[in-house]
Amino acid sequence: MTVNNLVLATAVVIGASWAWSSVEVVQRNYQLQKLVDDKKRLEKLVRLETENLQFEQNYYKSNEYLSLEAKRRLGLAEPGEKALILPPNSAAVKAEDQASQSYDASRVSTTIPPPPLEQWIDFLFANKPHL
Repeated sequence: MTVNNLVLATAVVIGASWAWSSVEVVQRNYQLQKLVDDKKRLEKLVRLETENLQFEQNYYKSNEYLSLEAKRRLGLAEPGEKALILPPNSAAVKAEDQASQSYDASRVSTTIPPPPLEQWIDFLFANKPHL
């Protein structure tokens, strides 16, 4: 071992130590920044929820809400309003409504469209589309 090798080994150890500590600092900063971003996001969410609850509270205090609830719960009406009371739906109407909302797989087209290049050629040369 010469003095040059000893100095070189010491420099390598110091450089490696410095690089390792730099990587640790960068990683720690990244984790702390992520934590700060999460806290800011949470703060914004809580602020929006608070504003939403304030709007909801103002709505519940409004005359419009009180009027609607009085109409709904007590059956009251404004002067000139008329209530229309309908009988409950029959079983046939309920079944027809259910049938119209059900998914009909036979209506779905199962044809596969041609590739885009072929579609462009059909479009540009006025060929009959493959649909």
